[in-house]
Amino acid sequence: MSLNPRRVALLVAANTALAPFAIDAYLPAMSVLADHVGASIHHTELSISAFLAGFAIGQLLFGPLSDRLGRKPVLLAGLLAFLLASLAITTIDSLTELLVWRFVQALGGGACVVNSAAIVRDCFSGRQAASVMSTMAMIMMLAPLVAPLVGSGLLYLADWWLIFVFLAVYAAFLLWLMGTRLPETRAPGQPVASFRQVLRNYASVLRHREGLGYICAVAASFGGLFAFVTASPYVYLEHFGLSPAVYPFVLGVNVVVIALSNQLNIQLLNSRSPQQNLLLGLGVQLAMALCLALAAAAGLASLPVVVVLVMFYSGMIGLITPNAMSLLLDQFGHMSATATAMMGFIKFGAAALAGVMVGAFEIESLWPMVLTMLVASLVGNAGLRRLAGTPAHA
Repeated sequence: MSLNPRRVALLVAANTALAPFAIDAYLPAMSVLADHVGASIHHTELSISAFLAGFAIGQLLFGPLSDRLGRKPVLLAGLLAFLLASLAITTIDSLTELLVWRFVQALGGGACVVNSAAIVRDCFSGRQAASVMSTMAMIMMLAPLVAPLVGSGLLYLADWWLIFVFLAVYAAFLLWLMGTRLPETRAPGQPVASFRQVLRNYASVLRHREGLGYICAVAASFGGLFAFVTASPYVYLEHFGLSPAVYPFVLGVNVVVIALSNQLNIQLLNSRSPQQNLLLGLGVQLAMALCLALAAAAGLASLPVVVVLVMFYSGMIGLITPNAMSLLLDQFGHMSATATAMMGFIKFGAAALAGVMVGAFEIESLWPMVLTMLVASLVGNAGLRRLAGTPAHA
């Protein structure tokens, strides 16, 4: 198709950035939101898990649906669901309503994300596809960095509800943009797998021992990351007493380190294999989690110590995710979209579960976050070595 790669990249990246904004923009307002719904901050943090669960299911459901119905109708329906759910959240009075509408909001977000990747696959291939993906990645890296700053500013201007009004306006803008600027990219004669075949394809991914090892590595590291993200409003705002204005900067340093480790990964691949880099990232995560546990046990878990250890733990996502994804797709080149969707479903499901482990028990200490991160690191390291083995050479 004769489409401008930069325009498509910007459209798709703006669409994909919706989900990180929905996850991170309201984190500075978590304490205020907890007061509004009459719940503890720990239980209010479960709204992150509700979003991640809906996001995981949305990707798994709407990927095959977009192959059948076309990219545009599924994308526009997802954006509309996201918009309406965002507006509904501004009217809530209870924690139950918050959890339900966050789940619905995430289903729409999942439809948006899974269609973004499909649109790029439809329009481009080879170096052109890589160029579009690089532009997307650069824009996407900014979203988790900017979102808490935007949320903190909106909280200062009015209250927590303005953050969700902003998300609704963003979704409405995307709805107009995608409706008027993006053509249907799915080829009319493209063969469509039956839903039974889709289920068989998903099952074949789950039965593949080595592929499952790479999925386990990503899911465990992502679960550990979101144990921190879910706990961070309590840890930084209440436990350490940071203000909502400072919180985004302490959170944002993790995004910067992830970006730097992505660049480090590219350099290391000149002399090391993807699996060696993957093991290095998982090993550093385990070391950081052990140090966090020892610091908490010894009473040395001050704010600087926690920030630095979490920074290196989070940063290893840049070594783990791209290498695990590359190794997985080497095994499933014939059905890359199916393998990617299954990895997305499991990693966001693991993140949702980690958030529940952190927030469900209302323990006023660092231990729920620290132990969840440690267990996730142990599972990731053991799962990869057990299922995929270790590299013999670069």
